[in-house]
Amino acid sequence: MTANVVTVSPDHSIRHAAMIMLDHRISGMPVVDDDGRLVGIVSEGDFLRRSELGALSPAEARGYVKGHSWKVADLMTSNVIVADEETSIARIALLMQEHGIKRIPVMRGQHLVGVVSRADLLRAVVAAKFDDDTAAGDDAIGRAILTRLREDAGIKGEALSLTVSDGLVHFSGSVRSQAERDTVRVVAEGVRGVKGVFDHLNVAHP
Repeated sequence: MTANVVTVSPDHSIRHAAMIMLDHRISGMPVVDDDGRLVGIVSEGDFLRRSELGALSPAEARGYVKGHSWKVADLMTSNVIVADEETSIARIALLMQEHGIKRIPVMRGQHLVGVVSRADLLRAVVAAKFDDDTAAGDDAIGRAILTRLREDAGIKGEALSLTVSDGLVHFSGSVRSQAERDTVRVVAEGVRGVKGVFDHLNVAHP
């Protein structure tokens, strides 16, 4: 996560919030009141209906307020999805997918301690270490592939066979879909010691 969080007050002007986002090259930031409590998030998307852009405000009163008010409190999203410090990266990524959001504030009790953004997830992918304790040898490679297909990818592979020779993996037989075919390849490529994957599989049509 990013610990040095740029924030804005709900009483600040919308113009001030926009200038902060531009100066810090961020697409959104938490809104924190005078007591340090998280009260919302303001992001680039909140600016899309602004009257300054010539956008037409929705007919309802709330839409007009968001389009014309000068204050951050009226523009921000107040229903904020948050996580605590113990939340896993996998869970945070899932929350972003489920709610269609780009950042999640990280809380320690009621105190804001950081923000996880999509950029932070990219950094986590880049920094991830290749973790594979597969034993050396073709037989071990073959067993590892079959185990991962079954336990990690849910592919039983009754109609699939493989041979491994000097780290080269050859698949033959059939799978149920192109997606399953791609999964077989990706699983094999992720096993330590594999030097190449040769796909001779057929996709079985119902």
